[in-house]
Amino acid sequence: MLSVVTFWPLLVCAVLLLLPRTLPDRAYHRIWIGATAAELALVVALWAGFDTGGGTQYEQRARWIPGAGVGYHVGVDGLSLPLVALTSLLFLAVAVFSARERRRVRSYVCLFLFLQTVGTGLFTALDLILFFVYFDLSIVGMFFVIAGWGDGERARAAAVKFFLYTFLGSLALLLGFIGLYLAADPHTFDIVDLTRGNPLAGRGTYAGLVLLAIGAGLAVKTPTVPFHTWLPPAHTEAPAAGSAILAGVLLKMGTYGFVRIAMPLLPGSWRQYALTIAVAGAVSVVYGALVALAQTDFKRMIAYTSVNHMGYVVLAVGAAGTLAGTDAQARSLAVTGAVTQMVSHGLITGALFLLAGVLHDRGRTYAMDAYSGLAAHTPRFAAVTAVAAFAALGIPGFSGFVAEFQILTGSLASQAVATAVALTGILITAALFLTALRRMFFGAPRLPPTLPDGALTDLRATETWSTGLLLAVALVIGVAPRWLLDVVEPAGRTLTGLVAR
Repeated sequence: MLSVVTFWPLLVCAVLLLLPRTLPDRAYHRIWIGATAAELALVVALWAGFDTGGGTQYEQRARWIPGAGVGYHVGVDGLSLPLVALTSLLFLAVAVFSARERRRVRSYVCLFLFLQTVGTGLFTALDLILFFVYFDLSIVGMFFVIAGWGDGERARAAAVKFFLYTFLGSLALLLGFIGLYLAADPHTFDIVDLTRGNPLAGRGTYAGLVLLAIGAGLAVKTPTVPFHTWLPPAHTEAPAAGSAILAGVLLKMGTYGFVRIAMPLLPGSWRQYALTIAVAGAVSVVYGALVALAQTDFKRMIAYTSVNHMGYVVLAVGAAGTLAGTDAQARSLAVTGAVTQMVSHGLITGALFLLAGVLHDRGRTYAMDAYSGLAAHTPRFAAVTAVAAFAALGIPGFSGFVAEFQILTGSLASQAVATAVALTGILITAALFLTALRRMFFGAPRLPPTLPDGALTDLRATETWSTGLLLAVALVIGVAPRWLLDVVEPAGRTLTGLVAR
């Protein structure tokens, strides 16, 4: 069933490519929405049948390249199932949002269906080479989305920078995977076998270099300061739907790699460099928030908040590797908060990027100074954007509060200074979102001269449903998170046990 969930979008893409080109754009959109809705229904069935105490489930193994120790090995546990669910939900929201896209619609739909298979496949992969294949294919898919449907003249340059930067990171990742393979006896790329064997235990410098290669490759994708410079231009030039998937799914490939690969496969080195990792997370939190505060471009501001929010995840996984001055419960809480933050960021920031797309669609600019008093012209747009902004700054009642509370509580015992520094990021984030709301939605009415008809239209039905769906799930997690935490917490305890061995 897990392979069906993974390859269903790709199968739909293949069918679309066989259909006649005379098919109207609306038909492609309807098929896309139906396919993503069916995918979400399959994931709900997976979730309903998941045993929270059962470890890895829906496991499947098949021979692939046996001579090189490579196999098709997939499965899900409490770390990966929430991200599979996030992927299916976010792609459904993007499909609904994109109903008005009229540029090369068949190619557009197929690219997103391809990316959905890639995202789901990576979160279910239990073989390093299978993980790497999906990791690289995500770069290819997003390159074409940015270059082909970007909003600005510099879209192709931004796509090239994105590709080269993240592809370089993937090469470092592959180098680290080969290091693990060579250390294993017998040689294998299987994540479960490598976790059980712990082949780099006591290998000192060699293990540290392998962690450096894997960590650098994942840090580029996350993105962690100073490996983040590809992110702002990629987000600024990408279409709104592309930015939502880039932030909601592709960035999670980096942070998920930390909890799936770096921590359990290199526990000794992870403990040794836990302080460095936690400090890098705290720096990303504050740096991302400060740079976002200085932005005058709404979409670029949201892009830098991704650096800020992903910094909390890096802080948490660093704290989870620090054994001194803490206990297993605190470390497990930090890991649970990290996974919850991945889900929360995907929902809330995905909605924010879609709303930025609405702004650009109406006014042809992301410049916040070009707008004022929008609440009077577009009350629904103002209300939904305000809800998304407050959710992003972590107020109680939304998923961001649940995630950040767990991260800060779990990290404080072992990384008090780094956690205290990261705490200031919440204040800066509040300031930047409140400033953006004040600039655009309050005060004397002012509209950009680029408006074709001199007036703004409010949110359309598809825009309301897509953003509202994501924010509604963020609200449900914030009010009643138990259904999510029951899945994540057992896996978090298992992971912290592996790191402490």
